Amino acid sequence: MLTMSKFQNLFGGAKVFIIIILWRSGHTMSNPIGENPDHDWHYAHATFTYGDMSGGETMQGACGYGDLFQQGYGLQTTALSTTLFNNGLSCGACFQIMCVHDPQWCIPNAGTIKVTATNFCPPNPSGGWCNPPNDHFDLSLPMFTKIAQYKAGIVPVKYRRVSCYKTGGVKFELKGNPYWITALVYNVGGAGDVTSVRIKGSNSGWLQMSRNWGQVWQTGANLVGQSLSFQVTTSEGKTIEFDSIAPGNWQFGQSYEGNGNF
Repeated sequence: MLTMSKFQNLFGGAKVFIIIILWRSGHTMSNPIGENPDHDWHYAHATFTYGDMSGGETMQGACGYGDLFQQGYGLQTTALSTTLFNNGLSCGACFQIMCVHDPQWCIPNAGTIKVTATNFCPPNPSGGWCNPPNDHFDLSLPMFTKIAQYKAGIVPVKYRRVSCYKTGGVKFELKGNPYWITALVYNVGGAGDVTSVRIKGSNSGWLQMSRNWGQVWQTGANLVGQSLSFQVTTSEGKTIEFDSIAPGNWQFGQSYEGNGNF
C-alpha cells in the first residue's frame, strides 16, 4: 500500500493537495442499501495489498474470516480505512467500485468490480490514505488490476454499497471450549454485515451473543451436547432464524450451514 509520502514522490505535492481538496469536498454519507442506486455513489481512493496475483497476502485479517478461499470469498475482497471499517461493524459488507477521473491509470471501459470487506487498513501515525477521515479501499492485487494499471499504485474511485449475493446458506464456524463458545458468521447475503447474533441450545432459551471482533461472536454459556440454533440480524434490520443447524454432537473447529440466506 502506498503511503502519502510515496504518492507525493510519484506525482508531486501540489497535485496531491488539489486531489484531496476536490475529492473530500464531494464526500457524502453512505446511504442504506435499497435507496436509488443512481444517487448513492461516493468518492474515495484505492490501493492494493502488495504481493502476487495468488492473493496469499490477503488471507486472515481483522474480520476473522481466516482462509478467504476456504470461506468462499476468494480474491474479491478489500480492506477498509478506519472511517469505512467502523470498528469492524462493516465486515461482510459488499461494495461496487470503479476507477474514475484518471485517464493515465484507469483502464478504459473496465467497468466496476464488486468486493467484500474482509480486513482493516490501519492508519499510519505519519499520515496515510487509510487515516480518518479518508474513505479508502486496499484491494487485493487481482481486483485492483481489473480497474487500474499496476504502476498507478493508487487511483481515485467511486463506490457504493450493494447487496451481497452468496451461494448456499449462512455458515457458522464454532470454536472455543465448553465454557466459551465463539461463532464466526460468514457467507452472509443481503447487507452482508451482521449486527446481532442470538444462540439457543436444545435445552436452553435464546441467548444474546456479543461481538468478540469482526464477525466473530461469543457466549459464555455451556451448550456442549445440545443442538444449536441461531438468529442473525443484518444492518438492514432483517433477521433469519436457523433452527437446529448444528446437531447435538457438534464439534469445535467445524462449520455448519443454515438452510437459508438473506
